[in-house]
Amino acid sequence: MKALKYMGFVLTLSLLAVVLQHFKAPPPSSPESCNLSGEITKVTDGDSVEIKDEDGTVHQIRLAGIDAPEYNQSYGRAAKNFLAAIIDQQSLCIEWDKADRYKRLVGKIWYQGQDVNLQIVEAGLAWHYKYYEDEQTAADRKLYAQAEQQAKAAKKGLWQGKKAVAPWDWRKGER
Repeated sequence: MKALKYMGFVLTLSLLAVVLQHFKAPPPSSPESCNLSGEITKVTDGDSVEIKDEDGTVHQIRLAGIDAPEYNQSYGRAAKNFLAAIIDQQSLCIEWDKADRYKRLVGKIWYQGQDVNLQIVEAGLAWHYKYYEDEQTAADRKLYAQAEQQAKAAKKGLWQGKKAVAPWDWRKGER
């Protein structure tokens, strides 16, 4: 009789564990260093967004460590659409530590525990922006550089063509 009660207890605990697993909380959406959260209001292009914080203030964000093609450049629309598909009108957080000359916050977007900036590079829709790599952690520099090399080797996104023109060159008129 005791063995039957024990098996019933174990079965009940197992069933409870399965039910709780189904309703478990999603993974944290940001690292400890996340210092701005809010809802995306606009995806400007493949490396710029606007976010509205809980006070209703709208912040322009430039994604750190990457440079996506300009909107009118090859793969510019694809980069914007890719970013929008991941985060458009979602609540997320930004890990930032500076503003650029246009007063945009420069940071890393975290959504559902994932580094969105890195995902864009992995998809072959942005360059690792080496000009500013000294502003990244050593670990991020390595991850972003590897992601770019892997995207190139796999001929993903903008790496499908013979010669992808970097946005910094395109902006200078080297089209």
